[in-house]
Amino acid sequence: MRRAALTGLLAPLILLAACQQGASDAGRAAGAQGFPRDDRPLHVTSGDDLSSEAGRDQLDEATKVMNLADLHDGMTVADIGAGEGYYTVRLAPRVGRKGRVLAEDINGPALTRLGDRVQRERLDNVSIQQGDEADAHLPAASFDRIFMIHMYHEVSEPYAFLWHMRPSLRPHGRVIVVDVDRPTSAHGIPPRQLFCEFAAVGFRLTEFIRKPELTGYYAQFEAVGERPAPSAIRACHSQVH
Repeated sequence: MRRAALTGLLAPLILLAACQQGASDAGRAAGAQGFPRDDRPLHVTSGDDLSSEAGRDQLDEATKVMNLADLHDGMTVADIGAGEGYYTVRLAPRVGRKGRVLAEDINGPALTRLGDRVQRERLDNVSIQQGDEADAHLPAASFDRIFMIHMYHEVSEPYAFLWHMRPSLRPHGRVIVVDVDRPTSAHGIPPRQLFCEFAAVGFRLTEFIRKPELTGYYAQFEAVGERPAPSAIRACHSQVH
């Protein structure tokens, strides 16, 4: 009789919790449901600005990032938030014919333009795919390096995004972030916020360098331990609004 009474009391509480979780996930991508929300404000971007390529090349930005990442022939890499391909077309010759580059973005028109560029430049080791705001949809155990260059601050579901991305790394794989130390609302992310979000999903910082030619900083991470359950992830408070 007592057990039946307790069951009767618990049932409404379980139903209430389920309803609250459903309400908190309203309007979110399917891959983000069950993950904590982030409270940092987002900068809305209009996409790649190809007119900046000459200036970035003058600073030798891509070469410096690839050197820091110890990128070499035969590696398989992902260019997340590839846009119209500034890094994609520079990663491809660096990894060579035996290497592979997967260019991912959520912007369909930008990927179409990138596809045209890849064909025009005959980059046979490049593949292109579209992801979504919570999941880049990367294949498991596939990448030696994952690059997120001046785009991570635009990720609206960082915990879900990193959680889904983590299994795609090969052993000793690394995630590379290049960004700017300023508020997310101003097209950057403070390093403390970046470190906290990666740590929440089980990544460890392995290198951090500030370089003016990168217009910001270089951060490198590796996955450690077991990937946490979504319900065990604790959101970071925004460091700077």
